[in-house]
Amino acid sequence: MKYYLYNSLANNGIRPDVPEGAAPVDAVGMDYPAYLAGLDPEDEVVLIGGDGTLNYFINAVKGAEIKNNVYLLGSGTGNDFLTDVGAQPGQEVLINPYLAKLPTVTVNGLEKLFINNMGFGIDGYCCEVADRIKEKNPREKIDYSGIAVKGLLFHFKPCHAEITVDGVKHEFDHVWIAPTMKGKYYGGGMKMAPEQDRFSGKVTVVVYHCRSKLKALMAFPSIFKGEHVAKTDMVSVFTGNEVRVRFSRPCAAQIDGETVLNVTEYAVVQP
Repeated sequence: MKYYLYNSLANNGIRPDVPEGAAPVDAVGMDYPAYLAGLDPEDEVVLIGGDGTLNYFINAVKGAEIKNNVYLLGSGTGNDFLTDVGAQPGQEVLINPYLAKLPTVTVNGLEKLFINNMGFGIDGYCCEVADRIKEKNPREKIDYSGIAVKGLLFHFKPCHAEITVDGVKHEFDHVWIAPTMKGKYYGGGMKMAPEQDRFSGKVTVVVYHCRSKLKALMAFPSIFKGEHVAKTDMVSVFTGNEVRVRFSRPCAAQIDGETVLNVTEYAVVQP
């Protein structure tokens, strides 16, 4: 049997259409390890959702043995995981190969796995603003690019950052973004780490730093194609297994799109 797990609190509670003979299952409040343990070996599970659904799942099953095939049926708005693995929304993608040796981030006393990225800087600011918009109007479509542009020009103030990768410390002024990437993409299609390989056993830290707001804004669109890494005067890239990023003032951060407020530093370990 193939079971399609969906969130009844999303999409106005509308139950998704599933193929004939399959079983839709409301996953709200589900104990995922217990649910998976109760399946027959030949059963398969399909998660309906986006990057947030995937992040919730990997943390819910952390440490559990997964014997069944688990797929993601992308129906989110960003779908950075699907983009990274070369799939499209509406396709069922087997995710079991991507669940091993995921990086762990520790931030504000919270410890979580992530499958796409740990973002810090204007990307966290964008998620913070988007959360406020959704709170007022859940149906409003979020223009993350527009939020980012306004943040660059008016609202977000760059920071001094201390970046430590595998014990080697680097310091930068006027830092706008300093994410740690497991995949190439974040922010709904921005190719932040074009050389990152999910199976390399390493993560990539990208530091976007520039004194001039105008220059930072003009270069910003190049991130969507991954061309920003060629601008070595304002973009620095590091790879490694242990990362610590510290900002000179508190900023919002995001873990696979989930906002974390008042962050001054985070630490990532890639096993």
